[in-house]
Amino acid sequence: KRHSSQSFGIEPLWLPDKMFDYQKHVAEVTITKGRWADFLDTGLGKTLIELVVAYNYVLSTNKPVLIITPLSVAFQFLKEAEKFGIDDVEYSREGKYTKKIVICNYERLKHFDPSDFDCVILDESSILKNSKGATKEQVTSFLKKVKYRFLFTATPAPNDFIELGTSSEALGYLGYTDMLTKFFKNNEGTISPQNIGTKWRLKGHAETGFFEWVSSWALIMRMPSDLGFDDSRHILPRLIENDHWVSNDKPLVINGQYQMFNIVARTSQEILAERRATIEKRCEKAVELASAHETSVYWANLDDEANIVERLDPNATQIKGPMKIEQKEEILLAFLEGQIKHLVTKPTITSFGLNWQHCHHTTVFPSFSFEQYYQLVRRFLRFGQQNEVIVDRVFSDGQKRVAEAQVAKAKKSDELYTRLRENVNRNFRLPITGFDT
Repeated sequence: KRHSSQSFGIEPLWLPDKMFDYQKHVAEVTITKGRWADFLDTGLGKTLIELVVAYNYVLSTNKPVLIITPLSVAFQFLKEAEKFGIDDVEYSREGKYTKKIVICNYERLKHFDPSDFDCVILDESSILKNSKGATKEQVTSFLKKVKYRFLFTATPAPNDFIELGTSSEALGYLGYTDMLTKFFKNNEGTISPQNIGTKWRLKGHAETGFFEWVSSWALIMRMPSDLGFDDSRHILPRLIENDHWVSNDKPLVINGQYQMFNIVARTSQEILAERRATIEKRCEKAVELASAHETSVYWANLDDEANIVERLDPNATQIKGPMKIEQKEEILLAFLEGQIKHLVTKPTITSFGLNWQHCHHTTVFPSFSFEQYYQLVRRFLRFGQQNEVIVDRVFSDGQKRVAEAQVAKAKKSDELYTRLRENVNRNFRLPITGFDT
C-alpha cells in the first residue's frame, strides 16, 4: 500500500522578503500541509519559519496560535519577531495573553486550554521521542485537540528510526505502536552484530513504504543543498574537540566493596563509581581549561560536579534544576547579555533551543547520550557563529567506554540522518515556486 501525502492546511498569505529562498520554500510547504514536521539543523532559521507559519494561521483563522518552547527560548522568539516586524507576539507564563501569537514553555503548558487554539507549534519537538515519557503524553494529548499541528527539531531520531513514531502520533498520523507493527520487525534476541542493542529494525519489503510514509508528513534538512538550494551562506566554522584524561588514583568502591585494581568501567554501577572517584580532578581540569576563555559554559551531569565547578571558578554561576523557572530565566538572560561570563548547567536543563553564538568555548563531562552531546555543542556551533568552536571533553581513564560509545553513536546517528534525509526529501528538491505532493 502506498502512502499519499495529505494537505490539511491553508494557502500561504505572507512570506517576508528577508527570508532566504530555502526558508520561504520550507515555510510554504509547512503552511500548506497543516500537520507537518520540519527536521531542520540548528541555525537554519527554525524560529523565523515557526513565527511565519504562526502568523499565516493567525491571518487565516483569526484565532491565537500557541508556540511551545524549551526553557528561556521564548525570549529568542520575541527578538526574532521584532527583527522581522511581527508585533502580535507575547510570552505567557501563567496562561494569560492578549496577543495572537502566544509563546510558552513546556513546563507551563498546564496553564493553557487546547480549545482556545486552532494551531500549535512545538519547538524542539524531540522532547516527544521518549515514547513513555510524561511530557510526551501531556503534549500529545494537548495536540490531539488541535486542528493544525507542527513539529520542529534538529534531532528527530538520533538513535533509531522508531523514534519517529512519537512525532507521527503527535501529528495525528500512525500511532507509535501502529508504526512499529506496519514497518518494523522485532529482532529481540538476535546475535547479528548490526542489530545488537536494537529491538526493532525495518522490514526489508517495507523500507520503501516507510520512507514514503515519513515524506508524507515531514521534511528534513541539514544544509540548504538537501533541498536543492545554495549552501554558500551556511558554511559552519571549524569544530575543535579536545579530549582530556585524568587518572584515577583511588580504588573503586562498588556495592560497598573496594576493588583491588582499577579497571575500565563497564556497568552502570562501575561508571557511577568511576565518576564519583574522579570528580575533584575532573572538575579541576575543567576549570583550568575554561580559565583561558572569557566566556564559557560547563556541562555537568551530577549535582556534585556542578557545585564543585562553581566553587572553584569565581566567575561561574550555576543554574540548578530545583530553581524556579523565573530564576533560571534570569540567569540565562544574564549569560546571553554578557553579565555572566561562565555558566554551569546540565544538558537536561539547557541543551535544547538556545542560541549562544556569543560564546565559542565549552567544557563537557560526557555521558552515553549522543543526542545531548550533539544538542549542547549546537548551542555554539550553528550557522552564524563567527569563531571556531572549542569543545574540551574531560574523561577519567576508566571512562574509555563512554568515549568509545560517543564515537560509535555519532557515526550511527549520521548514517541514520543521511539515510533518512536522502530518502524522505525526494519530493521536495524543487524550486520555491511549487512542491510535489
